[in-house]
Amino acid sequence: MPKPNRVAFNTELQPVDGKAPEWVELIPAADAEGMVVGRDGRRWLWDAQAQNAVLDAFASRGLDIALDWEHATQRRAPNGEEAPAAAWVKSLEIRDGALWGATEWTPRGETQVVNREYKYLSPVFDYSPGTLRIARMVTVGLVNTPNLRLQALNSEEETAMTRSTALAAAITGALALAADATDDAIAQAINSLKQDKDTATAANAEQVPSLDRYVPRADYDAQVTRASNAEQAVKDRDAKDHTDAVDAAIRGALEAGKITPATEAYHRAACSDADGLKRFQAFVGAAPAVGDGTNLDKRKPEDNATALNAEELAVCEATGLTPEDFAKQKAAATA
Repeated sequence: MPKPNRVAFNTELQPVDGKAPEWVELIPAADAEGMVVGRDGRRWLWDAQAQNAVLDAFASRGLDIALDWEHATQRRAPNGEEAPAAAWVKSLEIRDGALWGATEWTPRGETQVVNREYKYLSPVFDYSPGTLRIARMVTVGLVNTPNLRLQALNSEEETAMTRSTALAAAITGALALAADATDDAIAQAINSLKQDKDTATAANAEQVPSLDRYVPRADYDAQVTRASNAEQAVKDRDAKDHTDAVDAAIRGALEAGKITPATEAYHRAACSDADGLKRFQAFVGAAPAVGDGTNLDKRKPEDNATALNAEELAVCEATGLTPEDFAKQKAAATA
């Protein structure tokens, strides 16, 4: 349901036997079209559905309705000022299509009504802006400025009663309207802003962005991907170059006898970054050799005679050859 708007009616108070009336009329009966009409021409729907809604809202809320002075609940209370009650509406009922309330007056409120210091009641109610159907009673105020026909009178300062002072100031200020702007003026200003926004949105949707300031999203994403891939390729290349440099430095240090194979893993870990490699190279350049080179990997084994096996020795014994002569003949045969 749309958020209800709020309006105030006014009815004339008539003391009964020197006392303020116990039952007061809050909303008059509707016309043939089910509407209640203000002097300014505005209309609100007051059909059976609206009447039942008002009664149900009052019953479900379970609280008396405050009857204050000059709608202080709407005007003064939001600003932290006092808003005392002149009376309390204890119950509601429908009589011949009109809404009536049973009222319990405070001494001060009753005195002012009896003395005719205040002559009219101005009930405030919520209504749906879409259907104009009255939804619930809010408060009732003692006023002296009626503005509706017959018993259904509307406060001339309805706008101040329909919105809190702070909210009204914020809305009218944002719309550059006078502080006492009517609901219709505010609605027109809001609709005008909406139309301007819709027009601007449509214009922007039709306009092709300039490529010297904007690029299509797909092109932008492709460029980002290419840049990321290139950056990763550079990182991979630098990492390989560093690894190759470390391998060369370690190998050279081992060959020069500046480090031993037992400490190779330690020095390799120390060269994990460029600064570490520089420190290692400086160390190798200044450090003495920790061991002489043996060149074992380049030395060849000496020529040694190969011992004869058992069969070969048996041949030597049978033929009278010495093992040395047999070996020479064997070597010559295999040469």
